[in-house]
Amino acid sequence: MGKVVILGVFVADTAYRADRMPRMGETILGLSFALGPGGKGSNQAVACAKVGADTHMISKLGQDDFATLALDTWAGAGVTPHVDQVADSYTGAAYIFIEESSGDNAIIIAPGAAALIGAEDIGARADLIRSADVFVTQLEQPMPAALRALEIARAGGVTTILNPAPAAELPDGMLALCDYVTPNETECEALTGVTVDSATDAARACDVLRALGVGTPIITMGAQGAYLDGHGLVPAFDAGPVVETTGAGDAFNGGFAAALAEGKPALEAVRIGCATAAISVTRPGTAPAMPDRAEVDALLDG
Repeated sequence: MGKVVILGVFVADTAYRADRMPRMGETILGLSFALGPGGKGSNQAVACAKVGADTHMISKLGQDDFATLALDTWAGAGVTPHVDQVADSYTGAAYIFIEESSGDNAIIIAPGAAALIGAEDIGARADLIRSADVFVTQLEQPMPAALRALEIARAGGVTTILNPAPAAELPDGMLALCDYVTPNETECEALTGVTVDSATDAARACDVLRALGVGTPIITMGAQGAYLDGHGLVPAFDAGPVVETTGAGDAFNGGFAAALAEGKPALEAVRIGCATAAISVTRPGTAPAMPDRAEVDALLDG
């Protein structure tokens, strides 16, 4: 079993469905409500642990019911938390409005305590990061924390993965700290200026990412699969009817990181990531939709 350390954010997703968005000053009746665990780093940690890695999560939470939801979610998946709970802040939360007829959504995210993660917090976890086979981070927590963690991991000889989501301007030299970068098409365009609709486009974008210092770019392309630089497009798997695509990228990153940590070559790790994502989209939710290793292996073997 390989060891993966993930720096990221937990967000409690509060999802409301209604026929339309209320106007300012107006109250309307909703059609449904759901509360569930979210946040890219947290989702990736759950996927990674369920696929079989010894997974550790670095983050900050409040001291509230949403923190309990985070800790229970990680405990259920087998994720070891390394978190500070901040008494005078709150656990991250998201308001998600979904229009019933179209499925379109509008989202407000309040990161709470996770917005307080600083480079000094990462320094306090340096030994943990250096002990990993693979280190993963995203861009939901403050940029200085992500940059410092990548620096520590790279200096310690740990394989580094950056999932550059949500899309943001990166500090100079950050991509050169990354063995793998895993943007989706939109995030890739933000980084490279290349619109990615096809494998040919993805190859051009990978050339740009390599020139920026990335070891091996991987572009996730939804239903097409994932483009692995040096190999080409790894096709997506069909695991059944698609129920919800939210969290598919997180499933890919978690499965990919777990496979790398156990010593799988990049191509096989990408296939495991694709299979993890394919199963996740057949279920509602994000963290609750992540499959276990037996399910992933069954899809790969099938």
